[in-house]
Amino acid sequence: MNLKTIHSLKNRRSQRSGFTLIEILLVIVIILLLAGALVVFVLPQQEGAEKNTTRLKLSQVASALDTYRLNLGHYPNEQEGGLDALMKKPTFDNERMGEKWQGPYLKPGTLLDDPWGHMLKYELVDRAAEGEKKGGLPYKLSSVGPDGQPDTDDDIKHAADSDKDAGSAGDK
Repeated sequence: MNLKTIHSLKNRRSQRSGFTLIEILLVIVIILLLAGALVVFVLPQQEGAEKNTTRLKLSQVASALDTYRLNLGHYPNEQEGGLDALMKKPTFDNERMGEKWQGPYLKPGTLLDDPWGHMLKYELVDRAAEGEKKGGLPYKLSSVGPDGQPDTDDDIKHAADSDKDAGSAGDK
């Protein structure tokens, strides 16, 4: 091989090294399509996971409320701090009542909010005034859901086993 042939081979290789604009654009389009598919399939899964997490948290808080009632004979009311009474001991007028408190009823560090940053809603229900059926819970425990608005279709409510059919319409 002579020097001229070697030089022309080097020029051809240097001209062919690197990518053309079309090749680079094609790779970018493929990456964008993959990212788009990932978003389409992952985001709905995340929302479902957040709703399941909220349902589990509501069950955990309901168990803590039941334990509180077993110890003190009633569910926490507004004067006792509502759900906060599960985490820190309320101030009781009756000293004997204060001795019955065996909390905290939830693990330390448990946050009483949903994955969207909204506080869980808890209120005692006067069953006689509301005309509810006898087996219903004496309280309402719920999350306002992803939209943050109360009384909408995305609200997540805790329902007793006997009330699941009636109360699960807002869960789905």
